[in-house]
Amino acid sequence: MHVTLEQAQIALAAAQKKAVEIDTRMCIAVVDSGANLKAFVRMDDAWVGSGDIAVKKAKTACFFGMPTGQIGKLSQPGGPLCGIEHSNEGLITFPGGLPIVDQAGVLIGAIGVSGSSVENDHLVALAGVQPIGLSDLPAHPWRT
Repeated sequence: MHVTLEQAQIALAAAQKKAVEIDTRMCIAVVDSGANLKAFVRMDDAWVGSGDIAVKKAKTACFFGMPTGQIGKLSQPGGPLCGIEHSNEGLITFPGGLPIVDQAGVLIGAIGVSGSSVENDHLVALAGVQPIGLSDLPAHPWRT
């Protein structure tokens, strides 16, 4: 199952609203469960370079079914995923990417946000996920 266009547009609108509330301009990307770009917005005055980062954050969260910040913790030198950011044509391993999970616990896509501090990127991504689903998959034995 994939995130629908309607859901993607709802996520973009909610994320944009949060970005305006915290007085920042963002690039926001939503991908489907195959990590294919479904919807994207670059708010006025958002950094041009943040577009690529937002898409890669969404893809990273989708590929691994976890928040990009969590992958970042695991990918530090000496960590079990050290170097993972060099795979899949480049991953982003800092906060701002979240999986989108339906009520049945199935991954349907992901959102990626870039344009401010990683804390703000995460807040805006979370605001985008909340109206359409959850941001966490059910527990798996391989997840820490």
